[in-house]
Amino acid sequence: MLRIEGYVIVSADGMLADADRVMPEALKFKGDLEFFTAGMDRVDVVVHGRNSFEDQPNSPLRKRIVLTRRVTSLAGDPDNAKATLWNPAGASFEDACAHASVRDGTAAIIGGPGIFEMFLDRYDTFWLSEAPHVTLPGGEGCFPGVPESSPQAVLAAHGLQPREVRILDAANDVRVTAWRRTP
Repeated sequence: MLRIEGYVIVSADGMLADADRVMPEALKFKGDLEFFTAGMDRVDVVVHGRNSFEDQPNSPLRKRIVLTRRVTSLAGDPDNAKATLWNPAGASFEDACAHASVRDGTAAIIGGPGIFEMFLDRYDTFWLSEAPHVTLPGGEGCFPGVPESSPQAVLAAHGLQPREVRILDAANDVRVTAWRRTP
C-alpha cells in the first residue's frame, strides 16, 4: 500500500511563495532543508506540479510524477526518464503510480497549492514546517483558501491532527509539525 505524505514550509501567514510565485530566501532555513532532503531521500516517488521541484543533488535520481495538462492522461517525460507526466483529468493517481512503476512505499507530495489540495483527504502525514517570523503579503497560500483559513485549519478540516513537533531552527523558531490522519 502506498503512503502519502505532504511537505511544505510556510510563512506566518500561510504562504509558500511570494507574490511572484517564487519561494523567497526568507523561507529557506538550513534545518528545514535538511529535514526535507532526508524526507525526499527515503520516499519512492515525488509528486509535484510543473512549477515545484526540490532542486537537490539527489533530485535527478528520484522517480517523480509531474502534474500537467500537456498530456491527455499519462506519458513518459521526454526530458527525464525517471518522470511520469500525469493529467488527473485523464488518469487516476493509482494509474500514474503504476506508470511510474510504484506500487507501494511512500509518495511525497511537494506542491503547489492545487496539488496539495488534491490529496487533502488522502494524506497519511502532512509535514507542515512553519517560519513564524516571516510574512509574505500577497504571496501564494499553501492551500487554496489560505490566508482566509490557516493551513492548520485546512488540515484539521480534512481529518488530520497535529502530533509530534520538531524544532528545525531554534534561532528562528522554525519547526515542523507532523499532521497525521486519525484512524
